[in-house]
Amino acid sequence: MEIVDLPLAGLKLIKPRVFADPRGFFVETWRRDVFAKAGIAIDFVQDNHSRSAKDTVRGLHFQRPGAQGRGQSKLVRASRGRVFDVAVDVRPESPTYLKWHGEVLDDTSHHALFVPVGFAHGFCVLSESADVCYRVDAYYDPTAEIGFAFDDPLVGVAWPVSRSEAILSRRDQEARPYREVATEKP
Repeated sequence: MEIVDLPLAGLKLIKPRVFADPRGFFVETWRRDVFAKAGIAIDFVQDNHSRSAKDTVRGLHFQRPGAQGRGQSKLVRASRGRVFDVAVDVRPESPTYLKWHGEVLDDTSHHALFVPVGFAHGFCVLSESADVCYRVDAYYDPTAEIGFAFDDPLVGVAWPVSRSEAILSRRDQEARPYREVATEKP
């Protein structure tokens, strides 16, 4: 397994070794000792799984420190299909504040994205449908949940779909620009 530092501090691309043959494949998707060696000493507490149709955009979401006293790190992968996965640095003290990075995650390369605390996260489905699995290091806390418009021009993510093409939840349809939600208290 190779773990690559990406341009935004703390964001990492996980490139597992895939063992494929005519029967199918085998891949390790997480290994505590390898992650710890790469600076990801995480105690994951919850696994999540979503299925979405082509052109669905989920995000940009994150958890602020709430009842748990901290945000939430994620290890995200596409277990089926193909997605454009995005992380946005929302740490005001960071030199890459409001910069974004995107990676294509799919069920062929089995790459994963480690998204640390202090990043918003979202993805757009590129295949007919996709299953996205993500492991988190803090329990979901609805009082700490926040999000902003996926197409906020201040952030400028180069999504593969426009707002008119994107399939959005009501929450994401009504999401406001980052500057409007940045100062809200959970």
